Amino acid sequence: MEQVSSTGRPVQITVTDGYDLKGFKGDAPVTFIRAEFNQVVLGDSAKITVSSEGTAKYNFAVSVEFNPEGGITLDDLAHKPVFLTVTEVLPKEKKQKDEKTLVLGQAVVDLLPLLQGESSFETMAPLHPVPGSPLETIRPGIKQCSLEVKVFVSEPLLTSTQILQGNLLKVTLEAAYAVPDSFMPVGPLQNYMVGLQVPSAGEKDYPILFKNGTLKVGGEREPVPRPKKWPIANILAPGANNIPDAFIIGGPYEEEEGELNRPEDREFRTQAECIKKRIIWDLESRCYLDPSAVVSFQKRIADCRFWPVEITRVPLISAPKGKVGKLDKTEDESQLSFHGVAYVNMVPLLYPGVKRIRGAFHVYPYLDSKVYEKTKCLFSLFRDTGHHLTQNNKVGGIISPQSKPVIAKNLREDRTIKDTQALSIKSQSSDTPLEVEPSLNHNPEGQQYLEAGTYLVLEIQLDRALVPKRMPEELAKRVKEMIPPRPPLTRRTGGAQKAVSDYHMQIKNISRAILNEYHRMYGKELTKLENEMDKETLEEQKCQLNYELNYSGKYFAFKEQLKHAVVKIVREKYLKTTSFESQEELQTFISELYVFLVDQMHVALNQVMPDDIQGAISTIHTSSEQLRLFAFEAEVNENFEMAAVYYEERLVREPQNLEHWLDYGAFCLLTEDKIKAQECFRKALSLNQHHIHSLLLCGILAVLMENYEQAEIFFEDATCLEPTSVVAWTLLGLYYEIQNNDIRMEMAFHEAFKQLQTRVTKQKSTGTLENLEEGGKVESNLDPSVTTDGSSAIAIKVEAPAGPAPGAEGTLSILDEFLEESSKLQSDSQEQSQDPNSSQKLPNVFLKEIPVKKETSKCQASSAALNPNPYYGVSQAPTTIFMETIRFLMKVNAVQYVHRVLAHELLCPQGGPSCEYYLVLAQTHLLKKDFAKAEEYLQLAAQMDYLNPNVWGVKGHLYFLNGNHAEAKACYERTISFVVDASEMHFVFLRLGLIYLEEKEVRDGDRE
Repeated sequence: MEQVSSTGRPVQITVTDGYDLKGFKGDAPVTFIRAEFNQVVLGDSAKITVSSEGTAKYNFAVSVEFNPEGGITLDDLAHKPVFLTVTEVLPKEKKQKDEKTLVLGQAVVDLLPLLQGESSFETMAPLHPVPGSPLETIRPGIKQCSLEVKVFVSEPLLTSTQILQGNLLKVTLEAAYAVPDSFMPVGPLQNYMVGLQVPSAGEKDYPILFKNGTLKVGGEREPVPRPKKWPIANILAPGANNIPDAFIIGGPYEEEEGELNRPEDREFRTQAECIKKRIIWDLESRCYLDPSAVVSFQKRIADCRFWPVEITRVPLISAPKGKVGKLDKTEDESQLSFHGVAYVNMVPLLYPGVKRIRGAFHVYPYLDSKVYEKTKCLFSLFRDTGHHLTQNNKVGGIISPQSKPVIAKNLREDRTIKDTQALSIKSQSSDTPLEVEPSLNHNPEGQQYLEAGTYLVLEIQLDRALVPKRMPEELAKRVKEMIPPRPPLTRRTGGAQKAVSDYHMQIKNISRAILNEYHRMYGKELTKLENEMDKETLEEQKCQLNYELNYSGKYFAFKEQLKHAVVKIVREKYLKTTSFESQEELQTFISELYVFLVDQMHVALNQVMPDDIQGAISTIHTSSEQLRLFAFEAEVNENFEMAAVYYEERLVREPQNLEHWLDYGAFCLLTEDKIKAQECFRKALSLNQHHIHSLLLCGILAVLMENYEQAEIFFEDATCLEPTSVVAWTLLGLYYEIQNNDIRMEMAFHEAFKQLQTRVTKQKSTGTLENLEEGGKVESNLDPSVTTDGSSAIAIKVEAPAGPAPGAEGTLSILDEFLEESSKLQSDSQEQSQDPNSSQKLPNVFLKEIPVKKETSKCQASSAALNPNPYYGVSQAPTTIFMETIRFLMKVNAVQYVHRVLAHELLCPQGGPSCEYYLVLAQTHLLKKDFAKAEEYLQLAAQMDYLNPNVWGVKGHLYFLNGNHAEAKACYERTISFVVDASEMHFVFLRLGLIYLEEKEVRDGDRE
């Protein structure tokens, strides 16, 4: 029996009791326990007789010597459990010299809690039966056999620094699907191996190997959930292979982070995972990362992005008896075959709060130059340490510190290009240097992976995220500190008197309106003859008046007009704001209220004199929506002062309505009053600190005013409150782009795309897929306060571009990964892309716009309503995350952001000129009064979609502003003749009506 070194800190394992035990023979079997760790026998317990109840008192203690300098290390404790084998000692038979023993089962004790800061823990370890054991025949309802185990160390194995700054890496290899057809389950036994290396102790690399994969033919899908297994061989009990409380649960393809998560990949993956051959491992390996290794891990991910995961096949060699551990000198790296590599994108682990990535990754032939180009890795884990493979592929071989190959480190970041070129690493089948591209036939076996479409499914998980994420509670607290919530309204004195006075006023107004209706029907003269009329005539007139009021709907309008005043009386006079507890209480209150209202009605009517009634001038009451429309029309007519009056009137009437504050803030952005716009948006947020629209607008203003720390808080809080918001994630990605944080920018854009795809897939599955062109439908959760009808669109002011759209540099490689399913909707300016300066990345381009003349601003504002949302109202293909964000930004006049988003839209893989693309270009030039360019792009738009009413609407605006009213009339008439309305019909009708009036005046003048 091997003995463990006595140096280091002992980890004591004590088996106190066994429960529900059962033997082969007799009711009181004699058993003992053997403890093993890392293929080393720690000791045997005394032989204990099991009681009739199936319990046994073992009190058996062993220890494992932990020594970080050598021997048992933290990595060993992480992925190697303690095996407790329960063996029955059979009674001696006649003439039998030695005792016979039979193994009953094995229990597994996971030592992982010791790496999580625990110094002691207790567990009830299930005893898994070996094949043929009487424990297999346990009847239903009988408890499973188990051992009570206590683990103790005198002091924690990890210091507080190691606990807080270290990490635990778990890598789960599930399977390789769609393997080459040349992989046959018959013939010589093969060891299918997968390996990768990670930093473990500082700069030292630790190899993680998965061996002994099981080749299966197709026919059925692997079940889920299914348990994860220990990466250890020679486990006697099949159930002991499973890691406690660890399962492979699978999940939708679209939620994976791998390469085959698009809708068009679903069919291939379904076939591969159901029909085609596959290699199954289901193994989980763990590795402890000390603080220095965590830093190295983060840096290497940031530098290399992709991690090489190698796969290979080697012959399975059975070691002769008595020669375990001796290597055959004739075996070399020529045993290596079907050497492939999968490139795992590890960047998501640098996203805030991300601890786990899981996905499917294509397998490519292993070629040195390709691997180096993709991962900056110079050496192969398998081939360049081939002399270690014999130990690795022995039957029952496991990974141990003594058998770890010395893996060369990755090329350091500071190595110069000259040094790299000087390297002459030979490829696996030729003397070609690294810098010379080898052809595919240098690895013909690996090429079969590519032809078969082989892919690995694996999961990488950390105990804690490499980049911590702010909690929603912290973000909400920071927002509350910056923008305190609206204080509770103070109770106004004289509220009851004011409520009664308002009621009197409403009674007077309604009585005047009814009297006017009576005068309209019977004339004012009949009023003077009222005393001379008989009662039957008066009753008949009363009935006729009631009929007219009900038939015309005025009666219900009067009721609605009076309702608010009655509600105020209930709240202010009677102080009733809660529901009634019983029906009797409700009826009593209603009776009392009715009597009071009738009395006050008589008081109000007695105050109204006939002379006052006849001479009264009816007041025209405007609604909030009418005021908003008046303000919009004033913007179009360049009357900004009147527009401000209308917006402020809305605020005076309903200061607690956050929609009014948002509309006024958007108007302030139109007039370039950023300070007042910020005040409006913050006031709206103070009214409702969970309003996503307000949070995003506050973030936009913070960026425009260069308060970047506040902007990040606003955007992150929006994504936490509404994680499905496409616009919120896209705006967060644009913010990170300003900060030159490419990894987080990629994370935000990826999440936005995933949410968009999820929404589209859900709509398709329910059969209600609709056009995504309407802003409110596109982002219903984002902007509940903005209506979607054409009459409520907010004016848009697109400034003349100060320069080409920046920020395009470097985004193509990011977008290639996740924007392939976006539609071909375009709204980015082609002239910006053609400008030679468009690739220059300017700092703060959202903010640094060239000032334009006041006259230019007015011209742009006057044209703002020509086509504020040129892509609404007509059928469109599914949108992209950038187009959806553009529409939101255009609604709130945040044109500075639009330029950058247009650059991203231009670089979308699904990009290309479309009708919408040319419409946006025409809109841009129309706002700058560049009529020639606008007309050119409108012609191109018409060629692509001749039946688009928006094209003809914008054409009409073009000719109207150009003074060509005859052409404008023709375009407007064609616009209104379409079955589908254009995006903004209000101004089409207004300007067409104006043209008709002008023509009538001309005809009248000609007749005179």
